[in-house]
Amino acid sequence: MKLRIKTKLSLGLTFFFVMIVLIGAVGLLAINRLADESKNILKANYESIEYSENMQQAIDAYETKEPEALNKFEKNLKAQESNITEVGEQDATASVREMYERLKTADSVTTPKLEKDLRAGLYKISDLNTNAIVRKNNETQQTADKLKVYLAILATVAFLISFTMLLNFPGYIADPISKLTEGIKQIANRNYSQRMHIEKGDEFGELAEAFNAMAQKLDEYNNSNLAKIIFQKKRIDTIINNMKDPIIGLDEKRKILFVNSSSIKILGINATELIGKYAPDVALKNDLLRALISTEEGVAPLKIYADNRESYFTKEVLKITADEQPIGEVIILKNITQFKELDLAKTNFIATVSHSLKTPISSIKMSLKLLADQRVGNTNEEQKQLINHIKEDSERLLNITSELLNMTQVETGNIQLNFRQTNPKEIVDYAVETIRMQAEQKHVALEISCPEKTKNVLIDPEKTVWVMVNLLSNALRYSPENQKMIIQVKENDSTVEFSVKDFGIGIPDKYKDRLFQRYFQVPGSSRSGTGLGLAISKEFIEAQNGKIGVESKIGEGSRFYFTLPVT
Repeated sequence: MKLRIKTKLSLGLTFFFVMIVLIGAVGLLAINRLADESKNILKANYESIEYSENMQQAIDAYETKEPEALNKFEKNLKAQESNITEVGEQDATASVREMYERLKTADSVTTPKLEKDLRAGLYKISDLNTNAIVRKNNETQQTADKLKVYLAILATVAFLISFTMLLNFPGYIADPISKLTEGIKQIANRNYSQRMHIEKGDEFGELAEAFNAMAQKLDEYNNSNLAKIIFQKKRIDTIINNMKDPIIGLDEKRKILFVNSSSIKILGINATELIGKYAPDVALKNDLLRALISTEEGVAPLKIYADNRESYFTKEVLKITADEQPIGEVIILKNITQFKELDLAKTNFIATVSHSLKTPISSIKMSLKLLADQRVGNTNEEQKQLINHIKEDSERLLNITSELLNMTQVETGNIQLNFRQTNPKEIVDYAVETIRMQAEQKHVALEISCPEKTKNVLIDPEKTVWVMVNLLSNALRYSPENQKMIIQVKENDSTVEFSVKDFGIGIPDKYKDRLFQRYFQVPGSSRSGTGLGLAISKEFIEAQNGKIGVESKIGEGSRFYFTLPVT
């Protein structure tokens, strides 16, 4: 019969409880028995000896003719007759009674002999009780010795059993737990062949069987999926290696997990020197890898020598997460050389066409000016309206051509800047005069806040005025009639801030970051424009070591601003 752990613990504790009760009961019994025997010795035999001594003293007093001697003797003799406990003591007491009765009526001749016989009889009684005391004391000692032996045997048995349990029981509980802990560690380390061997019919045995069943299932699952996982990994590795775009995989600690052949080619480092290495350490000796693992945003296309020519790549970083926790990232380089070449061709084409268009547009404007001159001839109202429409379209076409020419400067990196110290008020005054007539026609008031003693800025006045006019034109375009615009110049520690605020419909937050991208226009906007003005403004301001930005709330209008360093 196999016992459960709870049953074994209950039996062990019950055993200890029984042993404690048994030892206590035996000890109590021994103490009571010894006490009773000692009591008997004192009560019976000692009193008989005391009675005999009292009667001896009475005889001595009788010889001296004391009147109370016989009464004392009679009293002690009666007490002795009621305290007979030993064999032969009855006869000795009866003999003393007989001689005492004879002594009371004896004459002077027989009295000495009777006194002598009485003393002998009393001595015999005293001797019987003295011997009884010695005998009973020996018996009590023997009883005490037996009880000590019994207690010693009982205590020895209890000690041996307790000591055995003390040595074995902790191990009985702790060993299976240690084996289970070790087994769990092995399972955690993916050693699914680990098994527990506990041949017991209690909970530990059941736990071992359950653990072994779990390990077997994990082993079967691991073996059944291992080949599939390896096959899938090889297939993924093959796909990655055959991709033309360079790909680099990093774990959450920025160690390199994998690289494909295209990455190895452009990096110029062997795979063995990359796989498993800490990327920032490898990047110390490789400028391209340092640029790839950089967390800086908005990096321009990378110019890399690949495929026996200078090529252009854009970096794309894919963050990999599991259970909303980052576990790594994949860096992909996309070859945009073809698009870069097409973009360059487009830029050259736009520059050529724009330059070619400026001459006929200027001729058209000159012809319109002649047509409007009364000296050439009078025009009716319909002809004047047509001339005005043609003039407006010519102006719009000239603005578009100018923006395209500026865009070609930006794209080719050939922005020509002529820096000189300029007072910010000059920039504001010139830009405001340019759009003042349009503002008056739309009944938009211009509020200008520009201190006279503002520090000079080191800028290209022409490019800066162009940016200011562009911001004012945009603000005027989106301002309702009978509203106002606020133009403000504010001096900071090392910069001067120019700002233009309108009170139009405002710009949604999701479009703010894209306003300065080329050709972008806010969806749903019915206003005309090329979408190049703000992009060109951004390039012009940043080329002068400044910054440009926007603040806007729906229904409250927008505030465009740019800062430039003071002289």
